[in-house]
Amino acid sequence: MERVSSSWISFPCFLAAALLLLLPFFAVAAAAAGSDDGRSSGNCTSRCGNISIEYPFGMEAGCYRDGFNLTCNHSYNPPRLFLGDGTIQVLDISFPSNEVRVNINRMVFNSTEKRIVQNKTLDVGGPFVVSRFGNKIGLVGCNARVDLRGGENNSLISSCTAVCPSEDDRFTLSGLGDSACSSGLGCCQATFPLDYSSYNIQIQNLQRQSVSKFDNLVYVVDEELKFSYTPESQNFPEALPAVLNWFIVSNFSCTPTSSAPITGPECRSANSGCSGVNGGYKCYCPNGYQGNPYVSGGCHDIDECHSPDYSCYGVCKNTPGSYSCECNQGYEGDASEPNGCKDIDECAHPENYTCHGECQNWPGGYTCIPAVSGRDLGLRIGLGVGGGTILLLLAFGAPFISSKMKLRKMKRMKETFFRQNHGLLLERLVSQRADIGQRMIMTLQELEKATDNFDKSREIGGGGHGVVYKGILDLQVVAIKKSRIVVKREINDFINEVAILSQINHRNVVKLLGCCLETEVPLLVYEFISNGSLDHHLYVDGPISLSWDDRIRIALEVARALTYLHSATTIPIFHRDIKACNILLDENLISKVSDFGASRYIPVEQTEVTTAVQGTIGYLDPMYYYTGHLTDKSDVFSFGVLLIELLTRKRPMYMTDHGESLVLYFASLHRQGQLVQIIDPQVMTEGDGDQIQEVASLAATCTKLDGQDRPTMRDVEMTLENLLVKKKLASHSVKSSRYNASEITWHYMLAAGQESKEMSKQYNIGGGDVV
Repeated sequence: MERVSSSWISFPCFLAAALLLLLPFFAVAAAAAGSDDGRSSGNCTSRCGNISIEYPFGMEAGCYRDGFNLTCNHSYNPPRLFLGDGTIQVLDISFPSNEVRVNINRMVFNSTEKRIVQNKTLDVGGPFVVSRFGNKIGLVGCNARVDLRGGENNSLISSCTAVCPSEDDRFTLSGLGDSACSSGLGCCQATFPLDYSSYNIQIQNLQRQSVSKFDNLVYVVDEELKFSYTPESQNFPEALPAVLNWFIVSNFSCTPTSSAPITGPECRSANSGCSGVNGGYKCYCPNGYQGNPYVSGGCHDIDECHSPDYSCYGVCKNTPGSYSCECNQGYEGDASEPNGCKDIDECAHPENYTCHGECQNWPGGYTCIPAVSGRDLGLRIGLGVGGGTILLLLAFGAPFISSKMKLRKMKRMKETFFRQNHGLLLERLVSQRADIGQRMIMTLQELEKATDNFDKSREIGGGGHGVVYKGILDLQVVAIKKSRIVVKREINDFINEVAILSQINHRNVVKLLGCCLETEVPLLVYEFISNGSLDHHLYVDGPISLSWDDRIRIALEVARALTYLHSATTIPIFHRDIKACNILLDENLISKVSDFGASRYIPVEQTEVTTAVQGTIGYLDPMYYYTGHLTDKSDVFSFGVLLIELLTRKRPMYMTDHGESLVLYFASLHRQGQLVQIIDPQVMTEGDGDQIQEVASLAATCTKLDGQDRPTMRDVEMTLENLLVKKKLASHSVKSSRYNASEITWHYMLAAGQESKEMSKQYNIGGGDVV
């Protein structure tokens, strides 16, 4: 018994000793198995915050490839992931594109630095390079240029310049908005055309003594990101997202030796390949697979049949790395194309499809009808004759029924549109004025009859807001505006527009006669002006167009109309689209301001309103364009451009050889006293030098950059009025050298600025004549 007992005791001791001897072997085997994806143990952190971490990235020793170590900072909530020792924050890791999205801190350059050039280095280091396709370099500042340099010779790669036309930095920076710094006004952007891990960034102040109160800031930013700052508080971010490319640093060559893709040492997935880059290579999953090619089994098959990126218009079957797309039974053709599968006519192939009666083909199949007896045939003929008779009656009655249904449908649509356009509200508004209510609301039938159902031959013009038709309504020629497209607008604003415009009765404003609310977009009816636009009369072939006297008179009439709209109406009206083609001329060349499609109504207690920018390039107020703040000075700028047109007979889009616009070129010549270079020769011949100079000075003042420096339309009107009075006085003094006492007194009163009874009558309504 003792021998048996001792043998059982000795066996466990022997087994323990054997296990101790084999333990190193098991450890090596486990390490080999665990290192299949590059990690030495199973204790590798796989997530930090909301970012997933996979090899070659990792945090613990043995969990990452050299250069791909990460740090998870748990002092943030949620935790934040950083490259290396924790200087650059990681926002996302993408394996399909071998990209890391990071936050790169801004670089600050002192704008008052005495040195002309300042240098800083952008160095991401390791297996990372700044993506040339995913990034831009941005400069936020005033009157400075940023240069991007790199490579062995520190050569210039890219550059951009940010300028500030005003010394007021807050105004300049308020122009940034969401424009992505494309204008270069207070901000600019340049590209990264080459892949380097390190760049030299230089800032050069364009003026030796900067007056800017803010430092120049340089960002490396994702090109899909739009700049969106708060200029009033100068809240510029400390860092912005950028994109880095990463690769495996190695001397291994990924050049394929056959048609099959070659794989690299770090491309551990069975379905992975590699592509060479400067200094190493990148792994990828081939077409039909997706995932992480750096771990075993990381590239997994894509089920194309359930992916929106793949189209199949038949029966889809997934296969490893691909898929098949076949037509449904009864069809043949290409199932990967819309309508690519065509029906098979089984009845035309009796060798493949058996039918011992009448064969009838139908989409995707066929029907075989057995032969019928004479009795069944007679029954079928009777049913066919009866059904044909019923169909014949329906065919003759269908047009009448369809016409009735169409008329009822149109009537319901008209009633629906009338209610949607607040026709009942407008009826109540205009019913308070019987003379307006009787003519304002018109029916669609009236306007269709007036325009021959809006025949194309009746079109007389069009623009951004609609097409204009010529029509005859109640023996009066009218112009009817019809919108090109359906614009979803505030109906209440439209009702206010019609109610207010119906009461405008100024000799220099096109009269609104009525409207039709029975269409999805209301139609507007205006008086018809027969003699075309100012644009048509000013820009004629040949050296002679409108006389200088007519041009000054037309400018004064437009000024009177705008003064009336700004200050004499119940609610001030800002036109927003004053230009030569919107100034119509009647048979006596009397001007009429038209096209109020972009106009806005401003409550009396407000001086400006923020709106979506509308207008015509060349006439558009730059302050309004950059800030969106609409004021009465926006119309003043457009009127100033119109004055420059009348003086120079050049269009607003005119550009000099140096790239200057008409307004800037005119302002430059005016400051230099060289206006003779641009003034229309006809104006120089017909006009008085002093008068031309005064009109030019008025135009330059109206087109100043800052709206506060521009005059009001009332000031503009009075200036032009005084010019014409002076010209009349001078003309009268030439014709007659003798005056009686009453004439001398009258001229003295005009010269002294005292208003006669007639002039008082004019200015009581804002400087325009009310008819």
